[in-house]
Amino acid sequence: MKSPTVASVVCLMFALLVGCSKEESATPTGSAAPAAKTLDIWWFQWDPATGLQELGREYEKATGVKVTVHQIPLSSYQEKVFLEFGNSRTAFDIVIGDSQWIGRGAESGSYVELTDWLPTVVDLKTIHARAAKYLCEYPENSGKWYAAPCETDAVGLAYRKDWFDDPKERAAFQAKYGRELAVPTTWDEFEQVATFFFRPDDKRYGCALQTGRAYDALTMGLQNLLWANGGMWHEEGSFRVKGFLDTAGTVAAIEKFKALIKLGPKKSENLDYGEVLEAFNNGSCAMMLNYFAFFPGVLAKFGDKVGFATVPAQDGKRIASLGGQGLSISTRIPKEQQELAKAFIAWFLKRETQEQWITKPAGFTANTAILGSAEFRAKTPYNAPFADSIDTMRDFWNVPQFNELLNVTQKYVGQAVDGQMDTLEALHKLADEKERILREAGLLK
Repeated sequence: MKSPTVASVVCLMFALLVGCSKEESATPTGSAAPAAKTLDIWWFQWDPATGLQELGREYEKATGVKVTVHQIPLSSYQEKVFLEFGNSRTAFDIVIGDSQWIGRGAESGSYVELTDWLPTVVDLKTIHARAAKYLCEYPENSGKWYAAPCETDAVGLAYRKDWFDDPKERAAFQAKYGRELAVPTTWDEFEQVATFFFRPDDKRYGCALQTGRAYDALTMGLQNLLWANGGMWHEEGSFRVKGFLDTAGTVAAIEKFKALIKLGPKKSENLDYGEVLEAFNNGSCAMMLNYFAFFPGVLAKFGDKVGFATVPAQDGKRIASLGGQGLSISTRIPKEQQELAKAFIAWFLKRETQEQWITKPAGFTANTAILGSAEFRAKTPYNAPFADSIDTMRDFWNVPQFNELLNVTQKYVGQAVDGQMDTLEALHKLADEKERILREAGLLK
């Protein structure tokens, strides 16, 4: 039997929801009108959530289903979501969860499995393989889906184009380093350019990096150097950590990271995502590493004075920290609400809807046809580097023990970065702690 198209699913849901049958139209006079259909979505507070709400209003016009996107402050978002899963009925029908939550959501039975349903409404080949692997699938390479891609994101580079183009700066750089001042393509070049622009007496700084300790900023910031320098969190394809994390490659990545942090503004050793953005937006930094989702606002502020690029490479290896979230359906809602949620997701994944999504601030898609199109790449100054970055992005652990693994990573990498512990010693302790967590979870023998 041929799978139904997305359009047919949405049309069917429309018919079911707004009541097109003759029997429904024959409601006796005086009877109560049927309750309005609603769909509640939770996401954290940022521009893409506002964009999704705008799409939700378009969906309501087409189907009569009222979509409300509730924006929760990021600092409390994870806690609120998983506390909500402790209730018999969640206040949300769809939750847009962080990539690393998928293991916890699947294992706890909180996320509806979409494996059999999703291919009936979208060709899975149109979803970028890395977005599918890190945002939607659990366990890794299992073919089991617990989310559909919503916001796809990666760390990129924003730089002061006007500083790079200034003839005096270019001449000074050429005289000092014997090469032209250009957007860095390697981490060594990045350090050189950051050093050149580091002028604290003039309140100018070389770079602002993700180093915050509250959630995952330090870990996400380091990852861009980690894999490029030959480091890793664990053995590829296994849960073994010792002998793979605590290696020369990881040490080199942290030492380079420490050197770059010193070329940043005050308190640069502990900047969350918003503080990195502020350090760049206040006009004091030559370069910033942050998620592409923040770049529309940067472009709006600086116009043609700002440029965008991929993260640098090292020895030919360029890997960006993954960002983004997937749409997951709560198991703790009635079946009819789950069907409403599926209908919305089917509509959201349509090519026509994704074409609307990419017009929203930071509405980055996982649709391969759109990502590969010349039109998309040319639409904004950051679209082309974003499309190039998504091909390289990698993620942190996404097993149910993600929080414990993240906490010890933030702790020991933080101690190494702050000089409180020798870097290799900190990595040995981190490897021991990670293997303990994994053994206790039964993931490592």
